[in-house]
Amino acid sequence: MTSPSVPVVTTGYPWPIETTRLANGLRVVVSEDRTAPVVCVNLWYDVGSRHEPAGQTGFAHLFEHLMFEGSQHVAKTEHMRLVQGNGGSLNATTNPDRTNYFETMPAEHLELALWLEADRMGGLVPALTQETLDNQREVVKNERRQRYENVPYGDAWLRLLELLYPVGHPYHHATIGSMEDLNAASLETFKAFHQQYYAPNNAVLTVAGDADPQRVFALAEKYFGLLEPVADIPPAPKGHITQAEPRRETVTAAVPASRIYISHRTHPFGTKGYDAVTVLAAVLGNGRGSRLYQRLADGKRIAQPDYIGSYGVDLAHAPAPLIITATAKDGVAVEELEAGLDEVIASLVTEPVTEDELARAKALLTTAWWRQVSTVGGRADTLSRYTTQFGEPEAAAYRLPEWLAVTADDVTEAAKLLQPESRVTLTYVPEEKA
Repeated sequence: MTSPSVPVVTTGYPWPIETTRLANGLRVVVSEDRTAPVVCVNLWYDVGSRHEPAGQTGFAHLFEHLMFEGSQHVAKTEHMRLVQGNGGSLNATTNPDRTNYFETMPAEHLELALWLEADRMGGLVPALTQETLDNQREVVKNERRQRYENVPYGDAWLRLLELLYPVGHPYHHATIGSMEDLNAASLETFKAFHQQYYAPNNAVLTVAGDADPQRVFALAEKYFGLLEPVADIPPAPKGHITQAEPRRETVTAAVPASRIYISHRTHPFGTKGYDAVTVLAAVLGNGRGSRLYQRLADGKRIAQPDYIGSYGVDLAHAPAPLIITATAKDGVAVEELEAGLDEVIASLVTEPVTEDELARAKALLTTAWWRQVSTVGGRADTLSRYTTQFGEPEAAAYRLPEWLAVTADDVTEAAKLLQPESRVTLTYVPEEKA
């Protein structure tokens, strides 16, 4: 191996950023903040459900569970006990684009958190047993039942992905995956998947908080430096998107009221086009001042005020979806609700957003941004994200200014994407009204 790269100091961001890359490819990012004696250790792996080949759906999410079930030098449940027993908290999440693991700890336990993450990066496969795998498969099955199958509207995201992205596209299936795929795979297949992706040269380690950058770099070298890189990490499958055409599905289910989801593919997260869509979503459906709320909940009173809104899903490797949703009030026909949604969406082109609407949307986005990066956990996750997806942590500094630079004309242009000819419409109807 060659020597690690020389640390780089970045300015122009509200908190300092220093970075280095170990000889095995691990990128290390440190954002020092001495405000409180707390650190967050955040590890992003560039593997999510979009990387899963046919027949292996749900693998990335299952490893989110398996990574807490013991590694070479850490017994089952010991990772959690060591973190929580020393005053810390921990969790993990998986989405189509990545998997991340994180601990927030008293600063004095930084070394413990780094050792734990390094041990499960390099030592999970030797400790993985058939019993552990079978146990966590059952946990995932229960999670699917509780989150998707046995709650009203719970499978909406699964259905929307299948409508938005064709079979074979890496975003066609959700992270929860197929129970058939999880059941069919052998222990060796799971081990091979981990060895392909959970490698230092496919990860970003970020530490934010009360930590000296040089000490972090030294500890990263100590615990991660001897882990071997993977020479040929498989790229995510390429996705082909068919020509835009309207798609519609109606689901009769045990739901309390009719609900409509309208969705469009827009632009990938991180592009100027998607920045305009982000502002558009805030104008259209974020809070009581939004057009959807003002016109359908307060105005026509055909939508339930607590279940109306719009939001983008921040997918970075294909046109990301904008989702618009509303739930009908009692006695309102679903056709009337859909007509109302159509009217408000079309108004974004025929009635360009006002300066007041634009200012309100930007204020909401500004608040959300600073709320995200105001904690060491949120800051570490943000820096890991931008390093993984855009190659440099300082790219995070561009996001808020790009939102604030969006004009009313930009929103109008983005709204022109929301045509019925390219729309996905998912409708839920209560069983007694079917």
